Amino acid sequence: MKKAILATKVGMTQIFNEDGTLIPVTVLQAGPCVVTQVKTPENDGYSAVQVGFVEKKDRIVNRDASNKKEVIHRHGAGKAAQGHFKKAGTSTKKYIRELKLENADEYSLGAEIKADIFAEGDKVDVSAISKGKGFQGAIKRFGQHRGPMKHGSKFHRHQGSNGACSSPSRVFKGKGMPGHMGCVKVTVQNLQVVRVDADKNLLLVKGAVPGPKQALVTIKETVKVEA
Repeated sequence: MKKAILATKVGMTQIFNEDGTLIPVTVLQAGPCVVTQVKTPENDGYSAVQVGFVEKKDRIVNRDASNKKEVIHRHGAGKAAQGHFKKAGTSTKKYIRELKLENADEYSLGAEIKADIFAEGDKVDVSAISKGKGFQGAIKRFGQHRGPMKHGSKFHRHQGSNGACSSPSRVFKGKGMPGHMGCVKVTVQNLQVVRVDADKNLLLVKGAVPGPKQALVTIKETVKVEA
């Protein structure tokens, strides 16, 4: 993987290509991302680029820089975060993520990664946290069939049988049951970049992208190479 960037999901729309074909696209605000740390095998044991994305107010920099827990740190952790961004020569950022790039050594501290690293026709893999659906039944969660809807059936949207009682006398692992649905990391592969607006740092990607609007999205060069 040689190209990657962080983005936020703006929403979906549609465009027309030169022959008049309608193409559904997702608009992504890709970058600009700032390199906040370059990790090397000598110092860290592996090669990667740590990037920051989306401006964050200095007064709340004490909060978790990864934005996973909005818990105020103690023992000077906020000062450490401020020093981390100051060393990179950039303002505080809301999101910090690592991108394991093959050419990580080519990046320098404080360098910007913008949407123009991608071009029209590129194939990308897009990852994001899917929309949360809460607790759902087996019909909505796994597409299982419902029971008879006629009067007196007493079985409509229940899950149904989980297996025989005498043998194997247990429920197999992986059995689809009601439970928490959504809010998991989802990756959609081989999406095509339809248009790039370098001035506004916008990427138009063909098809749907997981997550709600304003969700953090990771865009990477696809790992699948079509023959």
